[in-house]
Amino acid sequence: MSTTLTFRFEEALVYATRLHARQRRKGSDIPYVSHLLAVCSRVLEYGGGEDEAIAALLHDTVEDQGGETTLQEMRLRFGEDVAAIVSGCSDSDTIPKPPWRERKERYIAHLPAATPAVRLVSMADKLHNARAVLMDYRQQGEAVWGCFRGGREGRRWYYRAVLDAFKSVETTPLGAELERVVGELERETLKH
Repeated sequence: MSTTLTFRFEEALVYATRLHARQRRKGSDIPYVSHLLAVCSRVLEYGGGEDEAIAALLHDTVEDQGGETTLQEMRLRFGEDVAAIVSGCSDSDTIPKPPWRERKERYIAHLPAATPAVRLVSMADKLHNARAVLMDYRQQGEAVWGCFRGGREGRRWYYRAVLDAFKSVETTPLGAELERVVGELERETLKH
């Protein structure tokens, strides 16, 4: 099935770029929008429609760019379906955020009951993040863990637990790709 992207997608792309304009990927000078584009690309490649693609562009806005207020604005601009996907992909909508492990455990627990659209966007997000951590680890070694709450063990636990939550519901090609990357990350980081 072919997905047609309309003016809504273009508006979301501009909106996400503006919201994250000053943000960079952890431990780098890479503009944050690169992550949003990568997640959106995976969502479209794995069968997502326009609402899922828009949600992929906006999936971190609630956590990083204004919480519930941003979610309400997003609902008005892009509709309830997009807002529901973004909300389902967010582990916090408050500032300051709750403790890292608590947020992650709550997020993982909700994944099996999440909608297929939330799982698609979330899986694409986790795939890009895990791949970026693996690439950074290969370049920086153990120093990479200083950028992340939970450190090496926390990251390994998180990606494995997220993967297991997805696998408890369904087996998909995107999930298989995530499993491959998580496995590489586990094998390479076990060496140290």
